[in-house]
Formats: sequence, C-alpha cells, structure tokens
Amino acid sequence: MRDYKEYLGLGIAGNFALHLAQAGELEDFKNVITEDEAAPKGIFPFYLPCKKKTDAERPREMLFRYPLSSNTLQLLKEDANVQAEPEVALVCELTYVDDKLVHILPKEFGAYNDASIRVAGAQKISDKKNWGENSKGLSANLIPLDVFEKDGTMDSYSICSYLRRDDTLFAYGENVELTGYSYFHEKLTEWIVKQINTQEDFGPLEDIKDYIKMCNNPKKLIISIGATRYTEYGEKTFLQNGDEVLVVVYNHNRYNLEDIEAALANKEYEKPAMSVLAQKVTA
Repeated sequence: MRDYKEYLGLGIAGNFALHLAQAGELEDFKNVITEDEAAPKGIFPFYLPCKKKTDAERPREMLFRYPLSSNTLQLLKEDANVQAEPEVALVCELTYVDDKLVHILPKEFGAYNDASIRVAGAQKISDKKNWGENSKGLSANLIPLDVFEKDGTMDSYSICSYLRRDDTLFAYGENVELTGYSYFHEKLTEWIVKQINTQEDFGPLEDIKDYIKMCNNPKKLIISIGATRYTEYGEKTFLQNGDEVLVVVYNHNRYNLEDIEAALANKEYEKPAMSVLAQKVTA
C-alpha cells in the first residue's frame, strides 16, 4: 500500500439513501439543514496530515494519527461495537486561491472501509471514525480515473461487500452501482468545494476549512463519498476478532456478482478492473 501520510482524509455523511437510518445516525443530523432532500448531510475529518497546533478540544488529538491500512482492521481495546462501512474513496488533487479551496480533481478511486464505532451521544461524526492505527481501510489496488463525469470510467462500476466469518462469506453491504450515489460526478465535487468552504462547527459537523488551514492547505486528498446500504445481516452484525472485511469495487460490464463471490471464496484479490479491500480484523 502506498503511503498517504501527506493526504488530507475526509468523509461524506448521508450520500446514499437509507444508510444513516440503518446506522442509527438520523437523530444526530436532525438539526442539519441541506439544500435539498437528497443532499449529503456534511463532511467529517478522519485524518489531518500535520501536528496539532492548538490546545483547544477540537480537532481532537486522535485525528492526527495515521489510520489507513489495506490489510488490517484493529478493533478498540475497550469493549465497543464496530461496524464496517463499505464505500468508494476518491484520491484527489486540491487547488487553492488565496487560501480558499477552489477545485478538486479526482485522479483514482477504489474500495474503502469507513469503519465506525456505534455509540450513542457522540458529539461529532469524527469521534466515531478514527481510534488510531489501522482503524480505516483503503485498497492497495486503486483504479485510474479518466474524468469524474457522466459516461466516465466510474459509471461502469459497482460496489459490494462481504464478511468472512468462520470461513463462510456473508453479504454485508448491498450490491449497487456507483451511479446510485445521491450526489455524483460534478454535482458532488462542486458540493464538496462549497461544503468545505462554508461548513461551520455545528451539531455533529466541524469547521473543515480551519483544519485545512492548520495543515497548511494540503494539496492531496482522500475522500470517502458515502457508505452504501447494509444487507439485513450487515445492519445487525458487528466486527469480531478473526473476521475478514471484504469491500469490492468492480466493473459490472466485465464481472457479475457470481464472479465476485467466486473470486472472494478463492481469495483472488488482484484482478483487472477490480479494486478489492481485504482487511483481517484483530482485537
């Protein structure tokens, strides 16, 4: 896996219909007003590529710990419920003018696990997202992106996810096309730029632009664009030591779901037109 320690790490909440309800997080966003009903709820940080330069409570210290791994998911030491969150991540370049973000250019995409602590009453989304090393997952096999526009590469891709437990595969997240995201293509990148520049510290959200300024305007970004819906099994199943989380982003014109399941059963994780994240869960 490449080293992403210089990359800003952000995630998007509420960009796939029904996921927040499944995750028990709708109440957290009850006072967050969006431009339209389908719009994502906001952006949260999961990694800040600098050292903390303030004694203030926010951003919390853990956000400066590098959390990404392509093969391991480390559970918390204390007893806590952790769920995988199958997502797509975009690897991007950022452009600023006078310290203001003006453009995002997605360059690659791939399978991502926004593993989250399920705990009631957390002050911010980020409080559930980074608890240290190996608390997030990104595939080592990313797919080059031509354009992030309609009829581009990503329109031919779908995402699915599984949990391997006791040598049995269980469907964890639904098998859905990437075009099923509520905001996608230019609509999404334009929203990200506007949201970063305008989002305030309110409710479960934080002032991202202040964090970016603290880190001297990082030029590179990893952003997960929203967790997809769980299957009935995934919605009620938390991770255990010895599990294997499998998130697959694949070209659905080349493979069907049976092909994916066969590849996972045989632990064939490196295939063309496919980004696989396989994380062994450890306590």
